[in-house]
Amino acid sequence: MKAGLCLLVLTVWSNADSGQCVSPCTSPPSQWCSSLDSAIQCGVLKHCLEANFTRSHYRQHVPAVQLELYYESLCPGSRMFLNQMLFPTWVMLQDVLNVTLVPYGNAKESFDRKKYIFTCQHGEEECLGNMIEACLLELVGISAFQVIYCMESSTDVINSAESCLQLYQPSVKWGSVMSCVKGDQGNNLMHQNALKTAALKPPHNYVPWVTINGEHTDELQKNATNALLPLVCSLYQGIKPDACGSIQRNQYKSYCHNE
Repeated sequence: MKAGLCLLVLTVWSNADSGQCVSPCTSPPSQWCSSLDSAIQCGVLKHCLEANFTRSHYRQHVPAVQLELYYESLCPGSRMFLNQMLFPTWVMLQDVLNVTLVPYGNAKESFDRKKYIFTCQHGEEECLGNMIEACLLELVGISAFQVIYCMESSTDVINSAESCLQLYQPSVKWGSVMSCVKGDQGNNLMHQNALKTAALKPPHNYVPWVTINGEHTDELQKNATNALLPLVCSLYQGIKPDACGSIQRNQYKSYCHNE
């Protein structure tokens, strides 16, 4: 670790001493710390070094809190919780909070001997939104959360998807996402989400449905939807991040019930 840090610093000094020109920042904020070049070009090298050190410190000592969100792309309650509670908490606590998103919710599936057919609570548009978000998660992992947040916080979830992708994950082609959505890959991903949702214990009867460290109780759901940041801070057993010094208490009681 020390050797790598020294090499990183020496590389920066070498570039500065040689008078090497640094190209302007062209990466989105989510990618600024993804490489040495990006950090230098975007003027955030010190921040990235500090962030990487802090992240390493947290992860080497205590496991992160595990949160799974079972939701629907067009459910008002799901969108409200994701946008106003989960995403801000994840941004502040992502070093100690691992989030898994499972877009499916109260949908139903059947099999026509060739592929799975999905019927969604809020219609075909929601099925498409669920599929797009499942494919995004498959293609770029949890980094897709920024794209999904952008979609879910817009006035038109579906039509904003491509522009949100270009903004937050410009290296991913929209064609790749739609190939997943329209092909066997997307169909299988949604089937896996259906199986995962069906395996919940206790079974879900509304969305958003939250599990924390593999557990769901009425009390956990209430605390997660009322004050997620303090809840995660209280559950994390290591040194508390600075963000745990803040308090966030907003109540979100909107749900889409499973019929």
